[in-house]
Amino acid sequence: MNASHKPVCELADAVRLFGDRFEQHHQPLKQHKRVLNAIIKCRTAALGGHVDQCDQCGHQRISYNSCRNRHCPKCQGTNRERWILNRQHDLLPVPYFHLVFTLPELLNSYCLKSPQVLYNILFLAGKYTIMKLGQDKKHLGATMGLISVLHTWGQNLSLHPHIHCIVPGGGVTKSGQWRMSRDKGKYLFPVKVISVVFRGKFMEMFKTFCRDQDIHLPAELINKLYSQPWVVYAKQPFLGPQQVIEYLGRYTHRIAISNHRIKSITDSDVAFSYKDYRQGGRQKIMTLQGIEFLRRFCLHILPPRFVKIRHYGILASRTKPQLKMQQMKMGVSIVKKEKLTWKQITKQTMGFDVDICPCCKRGMMITELFFDAHAPPVIAKHKNIAVLK
Repeated sequence: MNASHKPVCELADAVRLFGDRFEQHHQPLKQHKRVLNAIIKCRTAALGGHVDQCDQCGHQRISYNSCRNRHCPKCQGTNRERWILNRQHDLLPVPYFHLVFTLPELLNSYCLKSPQVLYNILFLAGKYTIMKLGQDKKHLGATMGLISVLHTWGQNLSLHPHIHCIVPGGGVTKSGQWRMSRDKGKYLFPVKVISVVFRGKFMEMFKTFCRDQDIHLPAELINKLYSQPWVVYAKQPFLGPQQVIEYLGRYTHRIAISNHRIKSITDSDVAFSYKDYRQGGRQKIMTLQGIEFLRRFCLHILPPRFVKIRHYGILASRTKPQLKMQQMKMGVSIVKKEKLTWKQITKQTMGFDVDICPCCKRGMMITELFFDAHAPPVIAKHKNIAVLK
């Protein structure tokens, strides 16, 4: 990334400045502390690193290790591109739809208390809705598939749990034939029907969870949840497989806020950009007190080992052989996947070769030594370098 594209402020700056005050005021969970600590240390000497030197001009570059935490804004680029490259091998030559299932704001307090359970129910309710309507002969009469991605935030960092789903426009019948969705893939299911099925399934599992845990659900709350329509957003189908890939790149590994959205940090406040969708997506600036900014960010730290990207139906891992068979029937050539290194991914998808010297543009950057946060440097085996300039 060019220096001109680097963000002015970073999430790590806010954590360093307001982290202690935030802990004093809000007593965050241990998992929240671990994430914030990882973000502070990411790509600093605290995690160690290595030194590269150009074999032509002698230019030296120090690179610090990444924290690799999935909530860190610095660590998602390569993971995102690797995931997208893997998904390219699973595409079918059919229209794809984008659906969004959103939980009502009335459930936010339950999401805060039991995030793992509520988010699991959200995933299952979305999956059930698509698969159930797909199996219904009135709508399709075939087994469908979907990729679901959990997002928990709104543009202003408030709690807004929803899942983005990518759904192929059709499914596989019992006889193994592909059946296109309505109007040759131009239409999936009626949105009102999707909303009713989604609400019914979610509420069924939610009430079961509350009953099992002896959690009282006020009758007024239940009535409100059943009386209001649940928001399900359904877009027009994508133009083609490449558009699907580009979309996935924007959504799969996104976190609550990127460094580029943070515009300024003072001794007391953090200002960041957001889109106001009530005014047509107009760009605005929001300013929050530092500890409130960190509180909102921590709302979106997922429980440990929680899976935020899930594959169902014909796109699930266990049905991969059937998917490959369907691709062959549709004339898709099956290419054996090559496992790329992070350097190859960076060069192939971002057009940046990390091995080329940034100074002379001719030489190759060779790793001369490694250093750990709590150990002396280790000289690279290929060359015996005793002292660095």
